[in-house]
Amino acid sequence: MRASIEVRRVADRRDFAAFFRFPWTLYADDPHWTPLLLSMRREVLDQSRNPSWEYMEGDYFVAWRGDQPAGTIAAFVNHRHNDYHGENIAWFGFFECYDDQAVADALLHTALTWAHERGLSALRGPQSFTTHEECGLLVDGFARPVMLMPYNPPYYQALIENAGGFHKVMDTYSYHMDTEGGRLNEAQIARMSRVVERLQRQINVRLRVGEKATAKQDFAIFKALYNQAWEKNWGFTPMTERELDALVKSLSQFYDPRLACFVEVDGEAVAFSLAVPDFNQILQRAYPRPGVPELFTLLKALWHWKIRPKMDWMRLPLMGVKEAYRNKGLDIMMHQHLYNVLVAPDTPYKHLDAGWVLETNQPLIGLLSKSGMKRYRTYRFYEKPTGA
Repeated sequence: MRASIEVRRVADRRDFAAFFRFPWTLYADDPHWTPLLLSMRREVLDQSRNPSWEYMEGDYFVAWRGDQPAGTIAAFVNHRHNDYHGENIAWFGFFECYDDQAVADALLHTALTWAHERGLSALRGPQSFTTHEECGLLVDGFARPVMLMPYNPPYYQALIENAGGFHKVMDTYSYHMDTEGGRLNEAQIARMSRVVERLQRQINVRLRVGEKATAKQDFAIFKALYNQAWEKNWGFTPMTERELDALVKSLSQFYDPRLACFVEVDGEAVAFSLAVPDFNQILQRAYPRPGVPELFTLLKALWHWKIRPKMDWMRLPLMGVKEAYRNKGLDIMMHQHLYNVLVAPDTPYKHLDAGWVLETNQPLIGLLSKSGMKRYRTYRFYEKPTGA
């Protein structure tokens, strides 16, 4: 007879260790899963260190069958999100579970009850913990995740949808281009060039590529533009100064100035595009895991990163245009630059991932499609009323 399921709040070090380590057990035989460095995972989960917890409150839970962990979930409320969007919702994240509907039901019910007890009207997710981090459930395109994007087994979709009452609220997409099947034809390249040339005749605009010597100033411009460029996106909540600092610190470790560009109109920066090398290609080979000193993992990572370079993917996670300058072609200028980097003879990059993109953002979807990119992954947000 199977042991009964008990979901318990993480209350001490032993509980936290079970929550922290569970993915390594769950994904032990999955060739696609790519773990974070242990220090990075601790920083995300540590409520005293992760700057997002300045405006959130929540709890972590572990589902147990007897004395063995069987799943995990986080339930939390993002007060900044609720204030910004006029909502009264909670979120769930870090949902990990064996292919066991009873365990999934218990975890999701626990998070829903947590939200109901606090008078919140709905539970939405998965999200861990904001839209600036890993969010959404992967529902197609099950392969190695790119940097800062989620990965989960295919059966998670059925577990959530069969839990009762959860419905889709939004899909987001990732797009892909490579240097083989994804190259633009001559007509597409010419059309892109005509748009850029027409734009340059109409306004005093120029595209400036990042440089190592100006990295500090470039990241300051990015910080100034980021919240303005994203302010009306579904689910977006403006980042605090501390969050922006943390994001810049993280991305600067992987900064390749060739992948950063800024569009200036009359000398003022009004748009930016920041792609980064896909460090997940390194992490998958270094494979951080509990019980292995991180120094050893970092030495393996250094080998695959600097000595025998393995990164041939880049990801475009950040791109934005000030509202007054949208629909003028500035985004096409930036995509032209990234395409030129991708096909340059001296580039190490052979693949470009652009994501995520809201399913409702038809202008950007059209631009990416016309730029030769193909949709190859979908991420889904679910929601269920709490009855509160």
